[in-house]
Formats: sequence, C-alpha cells, structure tokens
Amino acid sequence: MSVLLLNASYEPLTVVSWKRAMTLVISGRAEMVEQAGDRIIRSAGGAEFPLPHVVRLMTMVTFAGMRAHRSPRFSKAALSARDDRRCQVITCDERGSTVDHLVPRSRGGDTSWENCVLMCPAHNSRKGDKLLHELGWKLKRSPKTPVGAIVLTPARSSEWSRWVAPAVS
Repeated sequence: MSVLLLNASYEPLTVVSWKRAMTLVISGRAEMVEQAGDRIIRSAGGAEFPLPHVVRLMTMVTFAGMRAHRSPRFSKAALSARDDRRCQVITCDERGSTVDHLVPRSRGGDTSWENCVLMCPAHNSRKGDKLLHELGWKLKRSPKTPVGAIVLTPARSSEWSRWVAPAVS
C-alpha cells in the first residue's frame, strides 16, 4: 500500500510506504489528510490506527528539484512514467522497457529528456544507431521535459487525482 506525501503547502512530494507514512504521523511530523477507506492498522500492543492514503508534512521542506527553473532529474523510472510505460513508436502498443536515444550516442546524442524515449526491445534493436527519419518512423508524441519535482505513474496519479496535476506539459 502506497501513500502520497504532501508538503506543508499541500503540494505533492513523493510516494512513501504505508509504514513510513504511519511513522511520520505517529511522530507528529505529518498529519493524515485522507484515510484509505475504513482500513486500520493494529499494533502489537492492541492500539488501532486508521491506514493513511494521503499525508501532509507539518513543516515545509525544500530541495533542489523544487526550484521552478530546474527540471526533474532524468532517470529510467521517471522516463517510464512520462512515456506511460509504452513504446513510443506510433505503430506499436507494446510495453516500453528499453531507453532509446533519438540521436544515438554514437552520433553525438546526449542522455536527456528531449533525446530519450521508451521503446520495446524489438523496435530499439531494429533502430540501432539510425535516426527515426532514416527508418520512416514517427513518435506518438515529441519528448518533453516533465514539469515539477514529482513524476508519478499515470495509474498512481489517477488514484490521487485530487492532489496530483499532470506531470508533462
């Protein structure tokens, strides 16, 4: 069970485990904003606590990724969230599990939000060190840098749609 962690200003920060969320709430560093239905947690001593779905920190935290002029750090997990875990070749509906550089690194391409997309292994292998136009391929959407400090998977964002805005501009 995952729990959405909000900053003191109600901005989404990240997703934490229910155990971490309970620790934050019980220690007084966070408050429960939404409960996960009528589910409860029982301690070994017999105490019962409602299971949190969304918690908010009591004090504001800041970190480098929150600055408006900085983009989120590039990672395969964040790229997977941006690309909905799907191959980005327009004719393909397969799961995207490999990172492809649109301008291959052998041709001077860098590892960045604008140059990388997810592809299925078959398309990535077939593309090799070629450019998309050399193969006549097109992408479902042009790659862009996600907006904000948090990148959640689409499935999770719908779970917390009240708190999380879309991650890509």
